[in-house]
Amino acid sequence: MAPMPTIPLPIDLRSDTVTRPTLAMREAMRNAEVGDDVYGEDPTVNRLEARAAEMLGREAALLVPTGTMGNQIALAVHLRPGQEIICEARAHIFNYEMAMPAVLAGGLIRPATAADGKLTWPCIEPHLRLDAPYHKARTGLIVVENTLNLAGGVVLGQAESDAICQQAHDLQLPVHLDGARIFNAAAALHTTVAALSRSFDSVMFCLSKGLGAPVGSLLAGSREFIHQARILRKRLGGGMRQAGILAAAGLLALEDGPAQLPRDHVLARELAEGLAQLPGIGLDPGTVETNILIFDTQATGRPAAVWVRDLAAAGILCGAAGPHQLRWVTHRDVSPEQGHAALAILRRLL
Repeated sequence: MAPMPTIPLPIDLRSDTVTRPTLAMREAMRNAEVGDDVYGEDPTVNRLEARAAEMLGREAALLVPTGTMGNQIALAVHLRPGQEIICEARAHIFNYEMAMPAVLAGGLIRPATAADGKLTWPCIEPHLRLDAPYHKARTGLIVVENTLNLAGGVVLGQAESDAICQQAHDLQLPVHLDGARIFNAAAALHTTVAALSRSFDSVMFCLSKGLGAPVGSLLAGSREFIHQARILRKRLGGGMRQAGILAAAGLLALEDGPAQLPRDHVLARELAEGLAQLPGIGLDPGTVETNILIFDTQATGRPAAVWVRDLAAAGILCGAAGPHQLRWVTHRDVSPEQGHAALAILRRLL
């Protein structure tokens, strides 16, 4: 019998942010035509921003170093100090952006909870403060995250997205899309990012997650919105000068990265089916729609932090999503063979 092939360790399932630039990206970065982007003179950055705006059906786009910066610039452009932002309770802007809505935009987050993570207008409406007494903060913005990371990468559909935006716009409320993984959502729904994000006033998406670039996110919106965003980017220290070196990799990620995402989704569903069969692991495979798996370990008698340590010692890198929850994320740098090896290692440890 032929020996089993050796699977390279460690297998990194912590996030799709850990992907390494491809050889083609490295070559494009080496050969990138550059200029001073603060002066608007970097031709590669300009091409990336124009292509992103085109793919999203927007007037303009802006390259920013991170998704957090992109989100927070959008919030600051949309909000007046003292207003509230409504988002889902597991949203990235609420849990992982270090209270920046208060620091930069002077806004307060009022979280709404959707049982399955899929925010809808009935979840939002009870939290609106539009005609409240003057001593209460008014609602100034709604933020939707698609896919919703902490809910296991669930996807908000076209109809639900359009309904939220229509109801908000009827009340003269802007809606920002934290679309860090909007390309994953579009792939899962077999649609385009332009169609899925068409009703939002602004959109942020990441190049450095499933699309595979080493650095960068894009913020898109109207020409005037992006003009204001560019001013804030500079104020925050985000003017990166010869950023075409990074934009060159971003262009390849934008053109080639989306084709990779369905493979990541297939592997995540296969792993979900396997995890659901393991003793002590709680996961409904039907809830896994994209590339993120969050599963319960409480019945194993070991908290998530212990599992993270034990799995790392066995060659599997992952993170905790709660006291008794682990988070695995599939991405371009995890092959199907590695994914199934991770499953086998967990089975052995159990």
